[in-house]
Amino acid sequence: MTSLPFWEKPLSELTTEQWEALCDGCARCCQIKLEDENTGARYITNIVCELLDQEQCRCTDYAQRAIKVPDCIVLTVKNSSSLDWMPGTCAYRLRANGEPLPDWHPLISGDSQSVHDAGISVRGKVISEAEVDEDEFEEYVIGKMDPALGGEAIAVDVIEEGRGEAELSDEDDHD
Repeated sequence: MTSLPFWEKPLSELTTEQWEALCDGCARCCQIKLEDENTGARYITNIVCELLDQEQCRCTDYAQRAIKVPDCIVLTVKNSSSLDWMPGTCAYRLRANGEPLPDWHPLISGDSQSVHDAGISVRGKVISEAEVDEDEFEEYVIGKMDPALGGEAIAVDVIEEGRGEAELSDEDDHD
């Protein structure tokens, strides 16, 4: 009898080491999201957490991230079923929904660079929140998260007829 590779098992059966290995290293979860409190619409920016190493697409203080960045959401088996804010390509989200990992995932390809080669990661596409005044976050909106697309973002230039103008209220929540 052949056993399944760990990434095909239910998330609840994974060891801590296997859980951590499931991450593809795209760092898209580290992108700052904004929410319009009036409409509930969610937007994604090209700003990332100040702890992100943008070249490696890894947290520079993974063990202390939730302490240093109180808004950081630590993924667990318990919250894996409510990951609609994560990209549709996220391995945790895919596996929580019983879907297979894509061919470019490092566990499938055997190459940790495949996520970057496939253009999935944020490498070369983002700026650190340490370099942007919080009052200017709206200027970095790159897409509107669309629940109909599984939370994937629609490019900002097709959001509104304003061609790139994502209109957010003044009370936006900065996740």
